[in-house]
Formats: sequence, structure tokens, C-alpha cells
Amino acid sequence: MFDKDIYIQRRAQLAKKVGSGLILLLGNDEAGMNFKNNWYPFRQDSTFLYYAGIDLAELAVVMDLDTGVTTLFGNELTIDDIVWTGPLPSLSELATQTGIEQVRPYSELATVLKSAREKGQKTHFLPAYRPEHILKLQAWLDVAPGESVSSASPGLIRAVVAMRSHKAPEEIAEMEKAVDTSNDMHTYFMRALAPGKNELEIAGQLRAIAIAGGGDLSYPTILTSRGETLHIHARNLSLPAGALALCDAGAESAMHYAGDLTRTAPVSGKFTGVQKDMYQLILDIQLATIDACKPGVPFSEVHRLSGELLLEGLKSFNIIKGDAKEALALDAHTLFFQCGLGHMIGLDVHDMENLGEQYVGYTPDQPKNMNFGWKSLRLGRALEPGFTLTVEPGIYFIPTLIDLWKAENKLSDFINYQELDKFRDFGGIRIEDNLVITEDGYRILGSKMAAKTVAEMEALSPEPL
Repeated sequence: MFDKDIYIQRRAQLAKKVGSGLILLLGNDEAGMNFKNNWYPFRQDSTFLYYAGIDLAELAVVMDLDTGVTTLFGNELTIDDIVWTGPLPSLSELATQTGIEQVRPYSELATVLKSAREKGQKTHFLPAYRPEHILKLQAWLDVAPGESVSSASPGLIRAVVAMRSHKAPEEIAEMEKAVDTSNDMHTYFMRALAPGKNELEIAGQLRAIAIAGGGDLSYPTILTSRGETLHIHARNLSLPAGALALCDAGAESAMHYAGDLTRTAPVSGKFTGVQKDMYQLILDIQLATIDACKPGVPFSEVHRLSGELLLEGLKSFNIIKGDAKEALALDAHTLFFQCGLGHMIGLDVHDMENLGEQYVGYTPDQPKNMNFGWKSLRLGRALEPGFTLTVEPGIYFIPTLIDLWKAENKLSDFINYQELDKFRDFGGIRIEDNLVITEDGYRILGSKMAAKTVAEMEALSPEPL
């Protein structure tokens, strides 16, 4: 938890932005895996953490903007709880630590919300993404389950996004911890690679590093020799000799700020000639697109730059012909780069994605492009100081997609399908780092940097058995 004044100031700023009524912030509940008390790992709602800071289940906060009183709703531990958990701080103690004025039993929350409705006082809430939240909104506010997102308060969403998008120094410090642990994970990944090594075996060690760093994984680890599949998690498969292995993995700090890095490395320790050339192309694109990230620059234009550089670079492999800008205008790059160049990151690995991309990544003046290869770009708006984001160009040779385009002879004025066929089993490459936008440019997050040049990666010593 940060200093309580930080939470007090955040809530005061939120109250000023929203104006009147009640703000309902729901914390997450425990969820059973196969029976009630065998729980999935608990993860608190990120917006609840941002404004309340309490990392415990079955809590809610109500901010009464008309009286200025904030209330924490929850249940104190009973002796039946304490025999299992041991003594823990009381809710009153936790409320004091985060500057919340009063505490009431959770059972009284429904009455408070009903009273507000009867008085004509509006209750603002955020889009629900957890089943228990959907049911609570139905019971308390008569919000139909199918309307738990559309009935959410746009004003509250915009206010939260405006605040959470700009990271304060204390948040950056937490993200640096997460990114440093994530870099440790990727260094281990590259050193652990060897023909026959099991994907899950390496992924398990990466999670151990994340936990040892004080938190846990920020998302399920992607680790595979089939890197052309964008989000394929580690499986019970052996890594083949001569292949490239792609690892997209990150850690959370103890306060749940996320890191999100990707490295692609040769399983056998050395790149083949064509692997080296293709990898260098993606690394050059990453360095160029990172350098293009500055305040005022729309991230959609940085994404566009990555597509143009990719098409231009693929000319040297005889896969692309003709003018790269013309090919880009026709979205030829989407045959090779189907995802977005990056996304916001913070308390969520895809920061605030539950609030809606139209609020987080775009603006009414700059709506999202829903064409194939563009609709996965979660961030398109102009960058601002304090934004934290990922930059992750890649190339993905997907045989099914290649066959589909080839059957249609699609964009054959620019795509040499005969040469492209030679790469149908190549796989994929992605390189990803995290950065913060500064007043005059950017800074890559973390005091560590996992190897990413060809020379650095090939010089890594194997992980001892």
C-alpha cells in the first residue's frame, strides 16, 4: 500500500471529476476452483486497488460525493476465520491506512444503495467483468445481467481512465520492480533453452522467479516454438533443435503493477543465417518504433511505421516487391503482422482493458480501425507524458493465413507467394519492452535489460542443470 495521502488525493480528484451522486467501487471476491473453499489465486480489482489500496477479498467502497464521506464495506474476521488465517488487521485499521472515514458491514451496502435510489441519487459504477459483480449489480441496482457493461457510467469511466493513464512516480517505481523481475525471467528463459527441453519445465521456473520477486505472473506465460500463433501458452511439448522459441512472460510487483516482455531465441543457442537476418529485421523495427514514441505522436502512426518498415525489410527476402508505402496502404503487412504494436500497461498488463478500448486507447476524434490487422491495436491515441506502454513488433508466418491469401491471389502485385512458401514453417518472432513517455521522449522501464541483440543472445551461457 502507498502512503494514505496518495489514496485520499486520488479519491478527491475522482470526486471532483464525477461531481455528484455515489461512486461504487467493487472489490473482487474469492472464486472456487472445484469447491467453495479451494480457491483460484485471488487478484484484487485494479481500480479498487488504485483508489482504496486494500488487497483483500469481499470489500466495496462507496464514495458519497454529496456528503464527502467515503465508506469501506466489509466483514470483520470471526474466530472461525482467525483459526485459519491467523490475526489480521481489522477493517478499521485498514481503512485508516488508506484514509477512508468509516467502515460498515457488507450486509448494509444493499440498504445504502437502495436508499440512494429512492432519493434519486445516482450510483456510478464501472463495467462488470466478474460474474459475482454482475449478480450484485442486478440485486442492488436492478441492472440486468446483459446490461452490466452498457449501463456503466461513462463519466466515471472517463474519469478513471484520465487518472490511471498517467503514472505517478510511485507507480513507475513499482513498474520498474516488475520489469526487472520480468527481465530476470527472460534471461533464465534464454539460458535454459536446449533441444528436447520441455516448454512447461521452463515456464514453471519462470513463475518461480516471478513469485520470488514478491508477486506472481502478470499473465499466463506464452512459451513455444510455434511463435506464429500469437497467444499460445506453454504446453507439454519438447523444443525442437534448430527452431526459434518465443517467450512472452511478465511478473507483477507485490502491489500488482505489471511487466510484459517478449524475447525470441534459438533453441540450439545459435541462429541460422535466415533466422539471424529475420530476427535483425524485427529488432531494427523495434528500436525504430521505440524511438518514434514521443508526446503528441499518435501510437497508430507508430504502428503504421512498423508495418512500413516490415514490408520494406521483407524486400531483401524477396517476399515483398513494389512500393512498400503502396503495399501498406492496402494492408499487405497484415499477412505478416496481425496484432497491434503495443498497449497500455500498469496495474493491468493490458491496462484498464475492462473499461473499454474506446475510452483507454482511442478518442471520439480518433476511432479504432476495425480492419484485419488493425483491430487488435489496443492503443491508437496520441501519447502523453506519464503513459506506460509496450512496444512489441513481430512477424508471424501463419500457414493457414498464407494459404487463404494465396488462394485468392490477394495483393499479388506486392507479395511473392513463391518465395513466401519457403517460410511457411518458419514460425514467428516478437521482441517486446516496456517504456514510459516523458516530457520530451521516452524511457525504457527497468534497471535491467534481458539480452536482445544477436551477439548478446548467442553469448549467453547455458543455465546449469
